[in-house]
Amino acid sequence: MDIKEIKRILELMKENDLSEFELAEEGFRITVKRKINGGEPQVMLASAPQAYIPAPATPATPATPAAAPVATPAAAAPAPSNLVEIKSPMVGTFYRAGSPEAEPYVSVGKEIDEESVVCIIEAMKVMNEIKAEVKGTIRKILVENATPVEFGQPLFLVEPR
Repeated sequence: MDIKEIKRILELMKENDLSEFELAEEGFRITVKRKINGGEPQVMLASAPQAYIPAPATPATPATPAAAPVATPAAAAPAPSNLVEIKSPMVGTFYRAGSPEAEPYVSVGKEIDEESVVCIIEAMKVMNEIKAEVKGTIRKILVENATPVEFGQPLFLVEPR
């Protein structure tokens, strides 16, 4: 998104008397808030979304005063007592492999140890290798490739050995 697009959003907010606007696309998020009584707008940009919210095709006019709901990860069912969760240590985008052509780091049934890389989480354009920190067998992969994840969100279920 360039400065012209941001200025256009600000103009539309003034024309439609909007106090808040949020746009999130994969890998980009912008939130603009302004005071109704003529205050200057505040613009917040983030390169990695905390929650993926599909962007509307065109800016919406204020049909109702209700705020749009924020997408949150679905609550995961509790893991069976013998399985250990590998959780996301950060907010970012989950990738199962180092590149689109590469084989996934792990698959269901694969044996891992504490130092095994199980995935990559991209946060602010930095690729972070995530290690298992547990020895065992991958029993379930809980996240789809190339999807946003939250801090503490379960990624894998491992049967420890």
